[in-house]
Amino acid sequence: MKRFVIGLLALGNAVMVGLAPCAERDLAAEVRAAERAFAKTMATRDLKSFSGYVSEEGVFFGGKGPLRGRGAVVEAWKRFFEAKDPPFSWEPEVVEVLGSGSLALTSGPVHDPEGKLIGTFTTIWRHEPDGRWRVVFDKGCPVCEPEKRP
Repeated sequence: MKRFVIGLLALGNAVMVGLAPCAERDLAAEVRAAERAFAKTMATRDLKSFSGYVSEEGVFFGGKGPLRGRGAVVEAWKRFFEAKDPPFSWEPEVVEVLGSGSLALTSGPVHDPEGKLIGTFTTIWRHEPDGRWRVVFDKGCPVCEPEKRP
């Protein structure tokens, strides 16, 4: 009987270890979906939905310095939503999630309306108490052009 119980415990442990990577993959898929939905708010010109993806404590870097808080971010970014067509688009290429499932990083290319690569972005997401992933840090960088040699 003792061997049977030890065997069951070992089997249970093996099953739990085997399931751990699946849970991480699911979280990565969840974050990737959140990033794509966030990017879609730009494509559909939906500033209100964009706002919902930014944490109350969100910090966006760029321009004259960091924008701190959802209100400041939305106020500064509303100019990108005013024209009929979006001025840029982005897509996650890299998604990494902490083992705890509390934070995640996404990064990828930023393209102009014609599809030309104009920059990259890096976003840190936090799994918030209401169960949603929201942006806590965001930074975009222009593409660095290589130095032209004579």
